[in-house]
Amino acid sequence: MEKGFKPNWEEIFDPEDYIYFYEDMLNEEMTQIEVDFIRRELDLKEQKKILDMACGYGRHANRLALLGHDVTGLDINEKFLDMAKKDAERLGVKVNYILKDVRDMDYNEEFDVIISMFTSFGYYEDEENFKILKNTARSLKKGGKFLLDISNRDFILRNFLPYTVIEKEGNYMIDFNFIDITESRIYARRIIIRDGKIKEKPFFIRVYTPTEIKLLLEMVGLKVIKFLGGYDSSSLSISSRRMIVISEK
Repeated sequence: MEKGFKPNWEEIFDPEDYIYFYEDMLNEEMTQIEVDFIRRELDLKEQKKILDMACGYGRHANRLALLGHDVTGLDINEKFLDMAKKDAERLGVKVNYILKDVRDMDYNEEFDVIISMFTSFGYYEDEENFKILKNTARSLKKGGKFLLDISNRDFILRNFLPYTVIEKEGNYMIDFNFIDITESRIYARRIIIRDGKIKEKPFFIRVYTPTEIKLLLEMVGLKVIKFLGGYDSSSLSISSRRMIVISEK
């Protein structure tokens, strides 16, 4: 795949295709497991002011609001936010949903907790990814916590798949993957074959080592409290699919 291309994030995360292929994985049971994990690890016993960065269609934000928290959801995709608002209405909760790029976050010590779930971080150039972390740190109150949930680079390297296929009802989402270890970046040529139509949606994502992400967080004023390897609160290891980092301002 040629480097230097600019992904179209609205197209890549088009709700119609994204939810169609991922809905079996991101079901109510999985969402509840993730929300229980957030509550447990961030000790959300009392009401908190929470920001869900790149909140998607609100599956975490709405359920945290259901628990009594003051939640803001930020996303670049208007269609996802419309879905999130409808789900909030269905659940009878109020969430402040805002259409905004996380690179443009301009809050100042406003939140007790910020979450970034399901590998929604790392989709930009290094400078921009770092800017997002700086924005995050600035947005947290002193003593506030940041939960960053991303893929574990060590697991990816040990189990690298040159391609992955999701099939549903005779439709396919195929990712042809290439990893540049010098950049620590995965380039994916995504092809969707659905209802007789073929769409290409190439993208890349930066993957990090624990040492690297710890250094970046420290550079923006966040102290890492712990690394975890999954929503079961297991310790991070080279066999962990996830790398969940909890830091504090």
